[in-house]
Amino acid sequence: MPLILTEEQTMLRDAADGFLNEQAPIAHLRKLRDDRDADGLSRDLWRAFGEMGFAGVVIPEAMGGMGLGAVEAGVIAESLGRTLTPSPYLGSSILSARLLIDGGSAAQQGWLPKIAAGEAILALAVDEGAKHAPSRIATRAERAGNGFRLNGAKAFVLDGHVADALIVVARAEEGVTLFLVDPATAGVEIERTAMVDAHNAARITLSDVEVDADAVIGDVGRGEALLDGALTLGRACAASTLAGAGDQAFKITLEYLRTRKQFGRLIGEFQALQHRAAHLFSELELARAATMGAQLAIDEGRGDASLAASIAKAKAGRVAELAVQEAVQMHGGVGMTDEFDVGLFMKRVRVLNELLGDAGFHAERVARAQGF
Repeated sequence: MPLILTEEQTMLRDAADGFLNEQAPIAHLRKLRDDRDADGLSRDLWRAFGEMGFAGVVIPEAMGGMGLGAVEAGVIAESLGRTLTPSPYLGSSILSARLLIDGGSAAQQGWLPKIAAGEAILALAVDEGAKHAPSRIATRAERAGNGFRLNGAKAFVLDGHVADALIVVARAEEGVTLFLVDPATAGVEIERTAMVDAHNAARITLSDVEVDADAVIGDVGRGEALLDGALTLGRACAASTLAGAGDQAFKITLEYLRTRKQFGRLIGEFQALQHRAAHLFSELELARAATMGAQLAIDEGRGDASLAASIAKAKAGRVAELAVQEAVQMHGGVGMTDEFDVGLFMKRVRVLNELLGDAGFHAERVARAQGF
């Protein structure tokens, strides 16, 4: 199993890098943050993302997408990590789209062409506390008339404040169930939360929210398998974003080592810094290999794909954390200032590490699967 991109995947990477570097460089993030933009993202950029085909990367061609796989989805996610672009890509094009592809009714799948075109934003509301814990869903779904009544609270909902539709994970009497909910429904309260990395999330409160039976995605009580499939793909793509952020922080640091002089010499000539840079390069390559291995496992439909995604998320998270810490330290005191971009990468990596489970969550998940 070669852990390298094909020629077509390389072309996709170059296209995504070129588009984002031109249309949404780090200055784009800074402007949204400094202007205190109400949405925290650009709808125009999201539509352009759709025109390029990136928003529909995993959506079937018959529904307006590219019909590609997890590796290609990861290629685009990695490019987003390099530019720190605020985008609904992970929440809409990956998590929500995967759920609708795998379990959505014909009517629910009508959202897919809109996502692929960059015309709609969907958000998955799964987490409820400070930590990712999809096995401990407390939000309740009780039967009411010909539908359900939802009560509960959700946290860390990516782009939930601008979502055109929500996918809510709740626990019915029969088990975990997924619901497609209009955010304008009575009883839905949404509060935007400003995250440290200037990206978007929301808290959502559900108070006696009534939905019809046709809001159920898949079957009542059988949402756990659907959710696991979407989370597996989401974790693999989040690992790619971490790898991209870590790699870009490393490149910025290398350039600094090649140009910054101290005691009359370029600091990159000091052997101690060379050793640290070489170690980090090796770790980044290992993280990329683990991430692509997980994405190939997803595309091949292997039974170990879920655990492979956990390994990738944990490894990429730890390596990206190392990359941004080394970047700040090698820049010295200026690395902590807002003027230098490395601090933005550190904040982004911190948030991404928590998203869909941190390294500890995934290490425990793999250990339990192995019988420990």
